[in-house]
Amino acid sequence: MYSITLLLTSLVIRGPFRLLLCRMRTRYREKIGQMFRRWSILPIYRSKKPIHAKRRYSLLTDLPCGEVRLMANSGVLPVDAVEVMRGSCALCPFPTRSSITSKGAGWQGIALESFSDIPGVAIPDHEHPTHFVNLLTRGEVKAQWTTEGRSHSATNSPGTIYLLPAGTRDRLTWSGPTTRIVLVMEQGFLSRSLENTAHLDEIALTMHWNLRDRHIQSLMLAMHADLEDGSPAGPLYGESLGLTLGLYLIRRYSTRSRNNGLQLNGGMPTARLNRVLDFINQNFAEDLRLWELAALAGMSPHYFCELFKASTGLTAYQYVLQCRIERAKRYLRNPELSVGDVGVAAGFADQSHFTKVFHRMVGVTPMKYRSQAG
Repeated sequence: MYSITLLLTSLVIRGPFRLLLCRMRTRYREKIGQMFRRWSILPIYRSKKPIHAKRRYSLLTDLPCGEVRLMANSGVLPVDAVEVMRGSCALCPFPTRSSITSKGAGWQGIALESFSDIPGVAIPDHEHPTHFVNLLTRGEVKAQWTTEGRSHSATNSPGTIYLLPAGTRDRLTWSGPTTRIVLVMEQGFLSRSLENTAHLDEIALTMHWNLRDRHIQSLMLAMHADLEDGSPAGPLYGESLGLTLGLYLIRRYSTRSRNNGLQLNGGMPTARLNRVLDFINQNFAEDLRLWELAALAGMSPHYFCELFKASTGLTAYQYVLQCRIERAKRYLRNPELSVGDVGVAAGFADQSHFTKVFHRMVGVTPMKYRSQAG
């Protein structure tokens, strides 16, 4: 059924029938995608069965074909949740469930989760398989930690950040409830973000336990807000924010030279730009990925973001949203289509997300626009 639906939607079909097929395709694609994700993640995600660290991502070939292709293009392994290694088991470091997670957002190489009202805890010895950024957003506590054979203590208040490179081993305690936003970043995500580091297996970050950095804080809060809003631009916006954060960490908190060596002259070459724009215009209703667009242009994600904005005046996710809104305007002129159908056909998750984004960008609600345009 799924293959038949895809075949039909590939035809040039207009009107309500095309919108119906679009909704059918989305429904079946989501169900099948969830099925594959369960097969590939269930054995390792917070599993009670011991799993060796080197095997955490050994089920890559069980992912859907599209995700395998994206992994090959980006060179970045999937990160689905905030996890640490305790012995040979991968598990969440906190005793509470996350209230917000990027697990279904489609981000590549990064994951973000929000944990509310974490009680005072004593987290035993563990290792971080990914770069770990922990932002305290609520609560003031006395924290004690031991790493590299030394013990330390400090008072943590909102805005305190733990920046722990991959490979860090520590144990940690604090008293009193806290709310935290935690981001983990696969090592290859950093090294493949810049042109002149793409050949490196990893980039070493410096460790910080009582850090305050408003740039890190604002980027993590923006990623959190994107997840709260349901990621109206798909994974593109969140990945772009993650890339910006990764570049900032490289320049400010890595052991490599802060000069990235890139010289950006003018915009993107016309042929490459047209290739990317054509792809976006044909697929804007899908969940486009930053790594996919960068690979299409034949450059690193950082270089792509810089040159795309220099050429169009917009970031990639802004351009995608603009395409979706313009298509929605066309569909709204058809009185036979409901606002919900228009939102889904234009690439939005549901009517609520569509109405919110449309009102922000156009200045009126979809219903108001329909009445004015009618």
